[in-house]
Amino acid sequence: MFYWLLKYVVLGPVLRLIFRPHVEGRDNVPAEGAAIIASNHLSFSDSIFMPLMVKRKVIFVAKAEYFTGKGLRGLLIKMFFVGTGTIPVDRSGGRAAQAAIETGLRVLREGKLFGIYPEGTRSPDGRLYRGKTGVARLALESGAPVVPVAMLNADEIQPPGKVLPRIKRVRISFGAPLDFARYEGMAGDRFVERAVTDEIMYELMELSGREYVDVYAQKVKNQLAKPAPAAAVELSRTS
Repeated sequence: MFYWLLKYVVLGPVLRLIFRPHVEGRDNVPAEGAAIIASNHLSFSDSIFMPLMVKRKVIFVAKAEYFTGKGLRGLLIKMFFVGTGTIPVDRSGGRAAQAAIETGLRVLREGKLFGIYPEGTRSPDGRLYRGKTGVARLALESGAPVVPVAMLNADEIQPPGKVLPRIKRVRISFGAPLDFARYEGMAGDRFVERAVTDEIMYELMELSGREYVDVYAQKVKNQLAKPAPAAAVELSRTS
């Protein structure tokens, strides 16, 4: 109930009025039955704008920390994620990825829409990064089609680290569903799963027009977060 109130009564009308979303290919989302909505990930606002543009409910998983925050801010974040049907997943242990896949399969077996960001994290610089094979495992085990979705300018509206978004027209493009029935029974084959994932990422590259980088985004983030070597720091001070 809270989800539909947010979407059509409280949050949805306000966001539509302010950001005037321009959406292409929305009819590519099946009107019924299971489907995987696979999107590039540019901004926190992706999880708000994209589901808003889909008539059906899109279910995501999110790290459990979003549901355990302290104070008023933590409560509001928890209410938002609970109200939008987001399912918490513990990402601290080694089974985190498997838990997310199991949750996604349960959602798909119920004939619902499951949203996923194949890159696994937000892009650090707007480019499209190597996809993780969880999306392929979901597609192969469930038999559900994959609808690629390109968030075209969410990083311009709400860059990473920015709380308040810029007022700018949101642009989203839904691609034609991808059917991987030709790989039926081949879930678990890492070469097949990589091929399926790369096909999905290629479609996202074509839809988004973003440069593709064949490296995991999290690896790039980790490298950017490393402190500069002492020699480099000393050199910068003396130059």
